[in-house]
Amino acid sequence: MTDASRDRRPASFHASPQEALNAPQEELLYLACLHEGTGVEAPDFLAVIDAADGRIVHETPMPNVGDELHHFGWNRCSSACHGPDRSHLIVPGFRSSRIHVLNVADDPRQPRVETVIEPRELAEKTGYTRPHTVHCMPGDNVVVSMLGDRDGAGAGGFAVLDARTFEVKGRWENGGERPPLNYDFWYQPRKNAMVSSEFGEPNAYENGFDIADVGAGRYGRRLHFWNLAERRLEQTIDLGEQGMVPLEVRWLHDPEADSGFVGATLSSNIFRFWRSNGSFRAEPVIDVENESLEGWPLPGGVPGLITDVVLSMDDRFLYLSNWLHGDLRQYDVSDPSHPRLTGQLWLGGLLGKPSDGGRDLTGGPQMIQLSLDGRRLYVTNSLYSTWDNQFYPGLRSWLTRVDCSAEGGMEVDPDFFVDFHDRPGGPARAHEVRLQGGDCTTEIFQ
Repeated sequence: MTDASRDRRPASFHASPQEALNAPQEELLYLACLHEGTGVEAPDFLAVIDAADGRIVHETPMPNVGDELHHFGWNRCSSACHGPDRSHLIVPGFRSSRIHVLNVADDPRQPRVETVIEPRELAEKTGYTRPHTVHCMPGDNVVVSMLGDRDGAGAGGFAVLDARTFEVKGRWENGGERPPLNYDFWYQPRKNAMVSSEFGEPNAYENGFDIADVGAGRYGRRLHFWNLAERRLEQTIDLGEQGMVPLEVRWLHDPEADSGFVGATLSSNIFRFWRSNGSFRAEPVIDVENESLEGWPLPGGVPGLITDVVLSMDDRFLYLSNWLHGDLRQYDVSDPSHPRLTGQLWLGGLLGKPSDGGRDLTGGPQMIQLSLDGRRLYVTNSLYSTWDNQFYPGLRSWLTRVDCSAEGGMEVDPDFFVDFHDRPGGPARAHEVRLQGGDCTTEIFQ
């Protein structure tokens, strides 16, 4: 990159993982908050939080009630995408199938809803519902993984929005075979590859978890690898009984990397995937054993339930959250086939472990987000409204911050805690966090 092109690039865009590591510390957090399941009949909202002191400086409500804000992303991330700047957040309603476009450029501390794509338009142009993961993509595109068809059965495709106008272009995949289920995805431009994972059928998970639906094949256990340029499915790996419900998938940030990790949620395993001799393989490298608990209604004990996974920008540390057990873990994955546990904190959970958070916490660590320099990990505790109420009745939602040592180890920041239960507008639940200048699950490099 020339000095002139670097000068023209917005300050929040990074040409490489190393450049991102040296980015300025985040000033604002954007946090998806929902009222679904709390008994409060009010729209979900995007909270803006001052990263210095944890103070909520603004709440932007959505126009409708019942969206269930979940995952969201930018119209552009780092060097893998070209075109518009990091000016808008794309915020899907996971339950309603609306997609909200929020302008954060005019006033970053007070985002405003600029456009709403209604579910009818999304279904008419793609045939899909239940938008989930958002990534900017080359060609002035925003791509969103879609989990359902019009009737709430499983679907395995993607919707494309124009990254400038936010019009729905149609489906991303270019015909051919499609997976039966979908959830998260990540792509690697230099390797012409994309990987996607599987959750379950919306009609199965939306009303709560039923173990019978797993046996009936209504939840996933496969990874799918795509030809990025041709938008075509090339290979599927069945992870088997050890890989039930693979959710969050993370390719290494190194743009030359041919490998990454995925968290198998129900099996509570971390799988490593890599390409060898032209095809992909996968193996479990971390196993969280089930724990016995009196009164637990499901066979086999309480699973850890790995609900989120984050890789540090230098690809050295992997973080995972065990939502049901209640622990947050840090692993050194310098040797990716042999991860080494370097940190563990207890932040709620069903097992009754003493809290490392300095206060009693309900729920367990769920969504996690890491700063670009790898020193601050943000943690929330809401998974999905019906599952929250099923496994943690009376859940009180929170956001906390964990300080991460450059050489391994974690400590809870005692001065950073946001309580979303005792709000003037009634209880809300905190889900995914985005950092204003980018974070470790948004940035993809060319």
